[in-house]
Amino acid sequence: MDLALSGKTAVVTGASRGIGLATVRALVAEGVTVAGAARTASAELKESGAIPITVDLSTDAGARELADRATAELGGVDLLVNNVGGGDGVEVHGFLDVSEEEWRVNLDVNLLSAVRVTRAVLPSVLDRRGAIVNVSSIGARLPASGPIAYTVAKAGLTAFGKALAEEYGPRGVRVNTVSPGPVRTAIWEAEDGFGARLAESFGVPHADFLAQVPATLGMTTGRLTEPEEVAALITFLLSDAAAPSVTGSDHLIDGGAVKTA
Repeated sequence: MDLALSGKTAVVTGASRGIGLATVRALVAEGVTVAGAARTASAELKESGAIPITVDLSTDAGARELADRATAELGGVDLLVNNVGGGDGVEVHGFLDVSEEEWRVNLDVNLLSAVRVTRAVLPSVLDRRGAIVNVSSIGARLPASGPIAYTVAKAGLTAFGKALAEEYGPRGVRVNTVSPGPVRTAIWEAEDGFGARLAESFGVPHADFLAQVPATLGMTTGRLTEPEEVAALITFLLSDAAAPSVTGSDHLIDGGAVKTA
């Protein structure tokens, strides 16, 4: 299938690892000129063929800096992937133990960074009648399945995408959401990541815990999703192969964990 992406430009946030890095690589392979934004540019990002942009998206100034630098490097932005987020600010405890700072960090990383970047980049995407994909989580649909601050922030991100699609669809911009379940990334696999902390809370060795995750979450596939699988879905949704009517949608890629329609 010809995705007709060659010659287009894209900004991908959270591009140094995991889903973001896989998305950068997938877009570059399709002939897209990509600006990969990250707080720290990893060696893998530098070698990906993308233009690394080191920036802190926790402030509006950082988002504006990204928009300015990406516009200068790319000449304009056709496509935006709001992928920055994750479990680095997530702790394993109940609602009454979630501090004000933890709420702030989770909302900042998993919702407000996308709001800031979209606000800064959208004028260019509008000019080019482009497309946006936000990376949310199945936690937005199953809020009790994960830490409350994280899942609430992701639910806000899913709603944000729906509202953007409604407002800007008539002006030619498609906005969709991708909601992964557990993905084989550092969030789950790193020894200091959320998965390791969760395993510790259950008193289970990290490797044993990871092996149990698919069954525990009812994943029909029986395995974690690979970052490249999520990247392939994102790339399709950004492309002309996704018909003009594919907008305002939340696309699960969770191995069948969510059982409702």
